[in-house]
Amino acid sequence: MSNIDEAPQLRESMEEFQCCGLTVPKLSIIVGGILAVWGIAAYIISDMASITAMIPTFMGAPILLMGFLSEKMPEKRKLFMHIAVVFGLLSALGGARLFTMLGGDYDLAFFSHLLLLVLGGPYTFVCVKS
Repeated sequence: MSNIDEAPQLRESMEEFQCCGLTVPKLSIIVGGILAVWGIAAYIISDMASITAMIPTFMGAPILLMGFLSEKMPEKRKLFMHIAVVFGLLSALGGARLFTMLGGDYDLAFFSHLLLLVLGGPYTFVCVKS
């Protein structure tokens, strides 16, 4: 049997990639949920002063949805996870603005950027690794 013939069998026998005991779709649901809830909370805490307080929700909701859909429709998992990782990367890049805020006020915007960076960066890494 050649290596080409063995490839499908190897793929079937491989275990699903996990990080911290979680599959990537489950991790997506957790990370997306945290970002979504934080964005809504930040918007409410800021007395609904600016819609930009909900940016974590705008990044987290698609990650949450893609994680949920990839569990419900495993045949389209690859598509959903690729969409989710794009939002993870956007979260990390948006959160990188945190470095321009150092030394300033540690306000709601600072903590929103921190959360975007701390969740988006490792999430993107795990998605790429999987």
